[in-house]
Amino acid sequence: MSEAGAAAVDPIHQFHIKVLAPLHIFGLDASFTNAALFMVIAALAVVVVMLIGTSGRSIVPSRLQTAAEAFYEFSTDMVRQTAGEDGMKFFPLVFTLFMFILACNVIGLWPYTFEVMAQIFVTATFAIAIILLVVGYGIYKHGLHWFNVFKPSGVSPYMLPIIVPIEILSFISRPVTLSVRLFANILAGHIMLVVFGGFVVMLLSAGAYALLAPLPLAGIVLLTAFEGLVAVLQAYVFAILTCVYLTDALHPGH
Repeated sequence: MSEAGAAAVDPIHQFHIKVLAPLHIFGLDASFTNAALFMVIAALAVVVVMLIGTSGRSIVPSRLQTAAEAFYEFSTDMVRQTAGEDGMKFFPLVFTLFMFILACNVIGLWPYTFEVMAQIFVTATFAIAIILLVVGYGIYKHGLHWFNVFKPSGVSPYMLPIIVPIEILSFISRPVTLSVRLFANILAGHIMLVVFGGFVVMLLSAGAYALLAPLPLAGIVLLTAFEGLVAVLQAYVFAILTCVYLTDALHPGH
């Protein structure tokens, strides 16, 4: 069965990992896959846009310079307003995450590309790394006092046996919710696009029912526009939640 036929039968087919260059190091599979390829493409796209956009620094900015400056200022305001001035030390991390996720999401909307953020292992790796950073930096800066993050101020001592386990459980669940939110939204949107595309193909091959094919085709156009919005929104949500979680490392008392 062809690639297009397989995708029409199985909407999940578009998310399959394919080995492009097999490589095993000391028994570990380090093969270069389609996921790795589009990660590289997304990273290079961000680097090219930012380098070219900021190289000229013209008084009358070009479109690319305007876009680069807008991304930078937007990320700066997001970090400063969410994590405070102290949070600006994490600006490079937040900016990189935001731009990389945004690039992956936008590139994944093009036909015959691969949507990296529809892979749970990618989003989970980002989420776990962020939480480990929060814990590590929090302990580094505040010592054992950082664990006061699980003890909200102003709570009665009699309520602590109930509140503290809830706070711990809430903290532990953060990497799960952070990764699944991004993964599920991107995955669901791309599946819907493939399903509607399948409707178009089936209607076109169904004789008289071919007249109905423009309906799901119009749905694809609307869904694509909506997925463009989701691509930007999910990158923003992931970045701003990262800022919120980093606040716990900077200011554990709340």
